[in-house]
Amino acid sequence: MKTTALIMAGGKGERFWPKSRKSLPKQFLVLTNDKRTMIQLTVERILPLVDMEDIYIVTNKDYKELVSEQLPEIPKENILCEPEGRNTAPCIGLGAFHISKKYEDAVMMVLPSDSLIKDGERYRELVKEACELAKKGNNLVTMGIKPNYPETGYGYIKFSREEKEGNAFKVDRFVEKPSLEVAREYLATGEYLWNAGMFVWKVSTILSLFKEFLPDMYKGLGKIADAIGTPEQEKVLEKVFPQLESISIDYGIMEKAGSIYTIPGDYGWDDVGSWLAVGRIKKADNNNNVLNGRVITVNTGNCIIEAKDKLIAAVGLENIVVIDTEDATLICNKDSCGDIKKVLENLRQLNYEEYL
Repeated sequence: MKTTALIMAGGKGERFWPKSRKSLPKQFLVLTNDKRTMIQLTVERILPLVDMEDIYIVTNKDYKELVSEQLPEIPKENILCEPEGRNTAPCIGLGAFHISKKYEDAVMMVLPSDSLIKDGERYRELVKEACELAKKGNNLVTMGIKPNYPETGYGYIKFSREEKEGNAFKVDRFVEKPSLEVAREYLATGEYLWNAGMFVWKVSTILSLFKEFLPDMYKGLGKIADAIGTPEQEKVLEKVFPQLESISIDYGIMEKAGSIYTIPGDYGWDDVGSWLAVGRIKKADNNNNVLNGRVITVNTGNCIIEAKDKLIAAVGLENIVVIDTEDATLICNKDSCGDIKKVLENLRQLNYEEYL
């Protein structure tokens, strides 16, 4: 049975403003030291497990050319463009129907385009095991992440230590983002994993669950699938896709389905969700500063500073993020990185579209 991959690359990456813009969102940026973009790293990571011709990218129609530029070996017909974002369930369903048109059945990985994996070899080892488990019956497999601190920004997966197959545990339930107190309790039990949004299943399995739990969406996606390869393909997609319910795969299917397994991951995962991630993934100096470009620091510590063309001199700063670009500069306390989206809200209100 063929192994395929669907990479979700339609996000806006607003918490990485001012580098991430509507025209060049986070997944198409170089954020690590190896000079490759996040989506390039994602594809490179899975290539030993899947052929390039069996990798599909779902993205916004505005990013089709960006995908082609950064991933020229991906077949053009494998770049699936959403007319508008409708959350992860329609995105995954669209990919599943496209794969089903090519193969009678196949194993399907579903991956975000903007995660960092430090230990690629260990990651591939566990993903390969997930693929084998997915082939058996109608199993859904999710790649959970072993938590090392009480994170409140992620959903969690509760698993059972009693039911195990290889490195995989049976999932009891999915739980939403917890309070700090609850997150500490989860961490203490050792029975909860972070939900990283990485899944493996057979195409036939996930489509049968769409039909069962999201029947209207299944019918709509079926109409789109019927038009694949015909002159009406784009017209039907533009008409039907925006009418699909906007719902996540977690809410729509994973929280209702049975036979779900999770494989705890210990391969150095990071969701690279905000500028704080740069402090985790790049080497810091003796004062715990992560610096890029021409930067001079005096009595400055625990800062992230990225210069573009001009010199940045930081004096007496602590716990600050400074990101300089050609037309905008962000200066932000690390504790307020979650509020960067509010800057974009203000820009919209002021009609400063050129900065979005």
